[in-house]
Amino acid sequence: MMKRCIAMALSLCILLFGCADNSSGDSQKADRRVTVEGTGFRVDGKELWFNGANTPWNNWNDFGGTYDPQFWEEHFAQLHEKGINATRVWISCNGEVGIKIKEDGSVTGVKDKMWEDLDSFFAIAEKHQVYIMATLMSFDHCKDSNSKHQRWRTMLQSEELSQTYVDNYVIPFVKRYDSNDYLFSVDLCNEPDWIVENAECGQLPWQDLSRFFAQCAAGVHRNSDVLVTVGMGMVKYNSDNYSGNCVSDEVLKGFAGEDAYLDYYSPHFYEWQVSNWGNAFEKTPKAFGMPDDRPVVLGECPAVGLQKAGKDLTQCTESAYNNGWQGVFPWTSNGVDDCGGFQEVSPSAEHMYQKIPDLIFPAGKG
Repeated sequence: MMKRCIAMALSLCILLFGCADNSSGDSQKADRRVTVEGTGFRVDGKELWFNGANTPWNNWNDFGGTYDPQFWEEHFAQLHEKGINATRVWISCNGEVGIKIKEDGSVTGVKDKMWEDLDSFFAIAEKHQVYIMATLMSFDHCKDSNSKHQRWRTMLQSEELSQTYVDNYVIPFVKRYDSNDYLFSVDLCNEPDWIVENAECGQLPWQDLSRFFAQCAAGVHRNSDVLVTVGMGMVKYNSDNYSGNCVSDEVLKGFAGEDAYLDYYSPHFYEWQVSNWGNAFEKTPKAFGMPDDRPVVLGECPAVGLQKAGKDLTQCTESAYNNGWQGVFPWTSNGVDDCGGFQEVSPSAEHMYQKIPDLIFPAGKG
């Protein structure tokens, strides 16, 4: 927020006193910060559509662990070449490295190695013009198989302990990278639905998770220009048409005040969901059950497309675009499982870039 105030003051000075010295070229640099206007995204005042991907990890728990800058350098160059303008990356896969959490569930900070890795990572993202949806945690943090699962469950169930997470991880993260416009968003948790539904994740109540998300969202909005979302595993918990929107403005603001809200929604969609809620690609977000008062993207979907329906990713993505989804982030660009990889993602990305180039790189591809 501070940098926005400075930019506005500079613009006013230029209007009042004439053109500033632009010998450095800075005055000609387009503003790359993603903002929300109504139900769409904007960059430098122009419409933006996310021709996205998921690159969740190269090595599980990359940051603070076995981070390989060469992989990210080469892969982001590939994504940019194919017209992919954003990807979703897990900053912490299961909380076993990087973040310092004590046995009592209090979070005391982030290890230096994690910050060093992230500094490198965000510099690479900016270089290659790849916007990052940074997923700060996952249901995996709470799984029985995770050595620190009880610490994470304890933290989530306490307002006081959750605030240590916000104060010592979330806020330092967004403040550190707020000046890098390519951190466009934080995704507060990957598929929290499973923390509620699955015994192996503790089956914690939505009351605790919604309150936790409210605290996190308020912390982000009070300290940065970074957008906020939650990557729900299914529309079921993101819609008043079904089990109720557990991250609605009403719910979140009820816990943490006016700064507690999501800037956009990012439900996940896979073919197993069709029998319950229909085919998201072939419906508008509203018809699929999503609120229609802000942008909605598909935060995950299979890179292989809908195999039972005989639709490849290119067909699915174009259909989503035509139905008003503001972006598609297929899982994954680097083939971490059997849902597809670069071979499936790149033809779809190239097709969309050829179709709507000015919406994908509205400030110029470079």
